[in-house]
This record gives sequence, structure tokens and C-alpha cells, in this order.
Amino acid sequence: MADSVLVTGGAGYLGSILCEHLLQKGYRVTVLDSLLYGEQSLFHLAGHANLDFIYGDARDEELVRRLVRGADVIIPLAAIVGAPACDRDPLLTRSVNLDAIRLLNRVRSPHQLLVYPTTNSGYGTKSGDVFCTEDSALEPISLYGQTKVQAESAVLDSPRAITLRLATVFGLSPRMRLDLLVNHFVLEAVTRGYLVVFEKDFKRNFVHIRDVADCFLHCIENADRMIGRPYNVGHDAANCSKEELARLIQKQVPRFYVHYAAVGSDPDKRNYIVSNQRLREAGFEARRSLEDGIPELIKGYRLLGRGRFVNV
Repeated sequence: MADSVLVTGGAGYLGSILCEHLLQKGYRVTVLDSLLYGEQSLFHLAGHANLDFIYGDARDEELVRRLVRGADVIIPLAAIVGAPACDRDPLLTRSVNLDAIRLLNRVRSPHQLLVYPTTNSGYGTKSGDVFCTEDSALEPISLYGQTKVQAESAVLDSPRAITLRLATVFGLSPRMRLDLLVNHFVLEAVTRGYLVVFEKDFKRNFVHIRDVADCFLHCIENADRMIGRPYNVGHDAANCSKEELARLIQKQVPRFYVHYAAVGSDPDKRNYIVSNQRLREAGFEARRSLEDGIPELIKGYRLLGRGRFVNV
């Protein structure tokens, strides 16, 4: 069993959950994070003897070289995530999302395992009727998707590497993200009670954040038979359209009003469904459904209270 895991960006939405799962399994975890958003998302883990936190930048070669030397496994989560954030600063996006991955690849040894999370948004605008597999053409439509696809190619060209093409993630985290589709829809249902949906038939695959964390653990524990390949990571029953997602939420928030706009468009044109068969054949299957995750989000949003700057 690998003992030491280096997680760049480990204080983020996914990282703060993944680090918890890694520590629970007995790994020694070192987190490198620049705390770009100023969150204290690892406070709940600070008392754990096997956690070390380094404040720094994943592009700092001297620092990265030093931290990589002590790691058995490297999980690079540090990234500018989502199309709007990437479009706001393209130079930063390419530097963090692509150059930092090339740096890790350059300084690690061939014996160290690299498990790299990319996104299945790389499949782009498909029909929404045919399942995308890992052999489907990658046609990213955003700078975010493009940088992740390029970084994945570099990773898969290197030794002892696994890439995970994550479905749209949902679920609560200490470093919450409200821009993700399920998280956003449930927030609107609980707070405003209404939502306008464009292109209601566009489809996406979804996966719970704790299933993603468990998948990383599975990759570490089964690396020898998984290395060298990409894997789609999603819940098989969670290939659904925006309208289907909204109706699932309405079952649990009956007062939620949804208007399906016939005029107008969503700038996010992704439309695809995904097969997770390869990952299932590798021994892992996501088990937390949308129906499980929606009540979790509802309870979490109640904990937000009134919210900052809301004068009601």
C-alpha cells in the first residue's frame, strides 16, 4: 500500500473531501494549496497527525520538486475550474491547468503514481443520444475543457498514470461550489423557489463528490491494473437532461417553479451522455444517486441561513 499522497489544490471543493477520505484510510496526506479563494476548508482535518499543509503555488518548481520527492502518489487537483473562471483569465488558466501538470510530470519519477482528474466535458456537443466512451472523440468547446484535454494527453503519454474523466460533480463540501449544475438548481429551489432553464433537453452525466473521492482511493489500491488509461467517472443512472433533473428536485421541493424557456440559449452548450462501463469493469461503481444527493443539498443550504449581503 502506498503511504504518502501529495494533493495539489487539496483545499478546494473536491480536495477537502478527498483528503478526509484518504486520512480515514490511513494515508499520510500533504496538501499544497495557494488558498486562492481564502477558504478554511481543511480546518476540520487540521488536528489529524497524518495531514500536512503547505501554503504555496503548484507552479513553483523548487517547492513542487521538494514535495514530490516524499510522495508515493500524486493527485493534482489545483486548477482554474469551470468555463467562466477560465475565460476571466486565460493566461492564468493555461499556466495552472496545463503548465503545472507538465511540471509535475517532469519532476516525478516513473515509479510514482499520478492520478489526474480531468472532465468529461471534453466530449463537447454530442447528440445526447449516443453514449460517449473513453474512445469517443474529444471536442472540448471551452478553454477549460481544452486545457484539461491537453493536460490529460500529456499525462497519458507518461509512465504510471491514470486519468479520471469526471462527470458533473454534486454534493456538499467545506469549500462549496454553487456553480455546478445540480448544486445550483437545488440552491435556486431552496432559496428563490424558481428557475429559468434554457435548452431543457440538453443532457449531462452526474456523480456525487464522495463517489469521486472513493474512486481515487480505488485507483490507488488497484493502480497496477488501471494505469495507462482514461476512465469515465459518473453514476450510470444519472445521465439525464436539465428538465429531468429539475423534476427530480421538484419531487423534494414541491414549491419549486421551473420555467422552460423556448427563446434564448445557455452559453454552456455541452450535451452528452456517458458510459461508465470501463470503470465498472475495473471494479468501481458510483453508488450515491441524485435522489440521495438532493436531500443532502437541501439540508446544507438550510445551514447557510440568510447569507451575507441579503437584506431580507
